[in-house]
Amino acid sequence: MPEQTMEQIIKPDLNFVKDIIASGGESLKKCYQCSTCTVVCDVTPDEKPFPRKEMLYAQWGLKEKLLNNPDVWLCHQCSDCTAHCPRGAKPGEVLGAIRKMTIREYSAPGFLAHMVADSKYLLLLLALPVLIFLGIIAGRGVTGIPEGEIVYTKMMPVLAIDIVFTSAALFAALSFLFGVKKYWAAMSDGAKATLQGNLVDDIKAVITEILAHRRFQKCSVTKERSTSHLLVFYAFAGLAVTTTWAIVYLYGFHRESPYPQYDPMKIVGNVSALALIFGISLVAGNRLKNAEKAGKGSYFDWLFISVIFIIAVTGLLAELLRLGNIAALAYPVYFVHLVFVFFLFVYAPFSKMAHMVYRTTAMVFARQAGRDK
Repeated sequence: MPEQTMEQIIKPDLNFVKDIIASGGESLKKCYQCSTCTVVCDVTPDEKPFPRKEMLYAQWGLKEKLLNNPDVWLCHQCSDCTAHCPRGAKPGEVLGAIRKMTIREYSAPGFLAHMVADSKYLLLLLALPVLIFLGIIAGRGVTGIPEGEIVYTKMMPVLAIDIVFTSAALFAALSFLFGVKKYWAAMSDGAKATLQGNLVDDIKAVITEILAHRRFQKCSVTKERSTSHLLVFYAFAGLAVTTTWAIVYLYGFHRESPYPQYDPMKIVGNVSALALIFGISLVAGNRLKNAEKAGKGSYFDWLFISVIFIIAVTGLLAELLRLGNIAALAYPVYFVHLVFVFFLFVYAPFSKMAHMVYRTTAMVFARQAGRDK
């Protein structure tokens, strides 16, 4: 009997190719499939390694093979592939663009993901928290810089802040939940392997790996990223502990701010803020230093870096200006701090911060599918 062959109809999506190029993958067409990128990558699985196949899918516009592909997120953009590419195709940047498009595909509402990724909407996105906080200030009848001792609750009451940020956090959590659910379902539809193993054990293993940043340590070209990302990660953790601590002080012990500088909660918060400034500065410095080899990054990347830096600096400045009793600067700086913290929270599911959630989901799925044990 003659040997039977399997035929597959390929339907390229040219608009998808254009979107990848517009999203930061402009070097895509330089790839000529030499596979150098896959050979030099130290984090790719041995079976069906990346990023060569993803570059091929992208060139052909095979949208369905990329947006439901966990390998796009298993890539940690070490940029070893980009540095060694003989054609300057920058596979790390291309996969970064596809990750951004994955967020846009699965996050809800989708229009916010589109706006966060496009610089022309920045002022409009900032206008939302500005108007919210100006409305609160106007509602209190504050028409200028409050007189007397600098106490930020004179301008912005604790209850109002709690309501605004609790609402923002709830919105972000629901958006992440909806997006992750859709993404998991899409990966399940696209996977050819049966999910197996213990989900709880796989989640624990992935979290342990993330806490140690083990994959970042395998990078060669941008190996400093491990240190900078660890600093940012644990600085965020410290600030989260500080926020929780402050809530306990306020609602558990009825202790209102400001707190003395020697208070353990203040010490943890200040150390975490300094670590965040140092860490995010390292992130920015590494990107600039390795721009020629690894790519300078897109607006999407730099927006996140900038927002984190502004939050950390304005937070410390608001404290220092309060201690220095410089009210004319303290209150405006505190206002800016609140605006950017809100920006980070409410737009987290649509920004670079979403990487933390989608990459974790993809890593867990890959273990469940026996792809990444």
